[in-house]
Amino acid sequence: MKRNVMSSLQAWKVSTRRKPLLLEGPRQVGKTWLLQEFGRLAYETTAYVDFEATPSLCTIFEGDFDLARIIGQLEIATRSVITPHDTLIVLDEIQACPQALKLLKYFTSDYHIACAGSLLGVALHEQSSFPVGSVNFITVGPLTVTEFLHAIGQTGLAEAIINQDWQLLAPFHAQLVQTLSDYLIVGGMPEPVSNYAQNHSYTEAREIQQEILRAYDRDFSKHAPPEQVPRIRDVWQSIPAQLAKEQRRFSYGQLGSGARTRTHRAAIEWLAQAGVVMEVKRVSVPRLPLSGYADRDAFKLYLADVGLLGALAGLSVSTVLEGNRLFTEFRGSLAEQFAAQHLFSSCGTVPYYWTNDGGTAEVDFVVQREHDIVPVEVKASRNLKAKSLRVYQDKFDPRLIIRTSLAQFEHHENLVDLPLYGLETMPTLH
Repeated sequence: MKRNVMSSLQAWKVSTRRKPLLLEGPRQVGKTWLLQEFGRLAYETTAYVDFEATPSLCTIFEGDFDLARIIGQLEIATRSVITPHDTLIVLDEIQACPQALKLLKYFTSDYHIACAGSLLGVALHEQSSFPVGSVNFITVGPLTVTEFLHAIGQTGLAEAIINQDWQLLAPFHAQLVQTLSDYLIVGGMPEPVSNYAQNHSYTEAREIQQEILRAYDRDFSKHAPPEQVPRIRDVWQSIPAQLAKEQRRFSYGQLGSGARTRTHRAAIEWLAQAGVVMEVKRVSVPRLPLSGYADRDAFKLYLADVGLLGALAGLSVSTVLEGNRLFTEFRGSLAEQFAAQHLFSSCGTVPYYWTNDGGTAEVDFVVQREHDIVPVEVKASRNLKAKSLRVYQDKFDPRLIIRTSLAQFEHHENLVDLPLYGLETMPTLH
């Protein structure tokens, strides 16, 4: 399976600023496979440790830091010869071994150490003494639509999208819209994608998604503070309904009577730290840096993956057979979810959204791109009317505007009509 993040891993290996690596991302997004495949491709040997499967190995990292002892014990545990620069040491599910997290800062650059964990963001938040400056971070998410195309054998179309060869793609637009429909159902989690690539069964992909959702629910019970578990489930189960509203801003009122920021804010933060939701905050003024103008109390919640959103919502897989209805279900929230996760994947940061002070105009997303703020309007069909986008343009005069929909690529002065399946190319558009 081709993953774009592999190039980031290769860059980490040769970097003069290389430190121990923490690979972040939600459960079952393929972190373990990525590190093992990276080790196979880029190193002579891989020494692999799974702290959840073998918790007794945490004792290797207890006591004072003794590099020679730790390396020797890792060699015995993994039945490997660990050679500086030629061996990749993989510490998987490292959140289950807090002492190993603390000791990462002491490893010299001679040893290439890559760590992963299903709830690494939660663990790092709890480890208040953890020296973040002593490690490198790479985030991995679900497969993008071009990675999906690679997985189903459509390499030529994937490369044409990456190269932004819109003229070459024009005759295949209808085919790509159908593939986009497939993606909205199957999503980008590796196991459903792999199964779909082999069996072309939406039903089997949905069954796997339900298994992933059950695994997430077990994580809530096992790892979250007990008093927060019911609130986490309340927030999690409400997300499809929150996104189905005309105004998708998160409403505590939909969680039931008594739900407020003070009671449920910690639950939202836990889900975000676990990597299973994206919190897209509002900005009223699109200025650099966007984070400085974010409204903490006005936000939308999206899942990490559009396929999981459909599964959580109970969306019938037969909808994919009903033309463009799939794009308009839940008031177009599947298209917005698709856009949110692809903007996050391609830009490296969670996007924001914009509304004017009166709430009469709203742009779905605004993203920071080098020295620009780029508004992105998502249309769930080929209807390209966008009154809010005009309000934004008149007020802020952006150098680039993105309108993404089922329409083909067109460029009009500073406005780019970008097909949804090409949204991950947005950071390199001019």
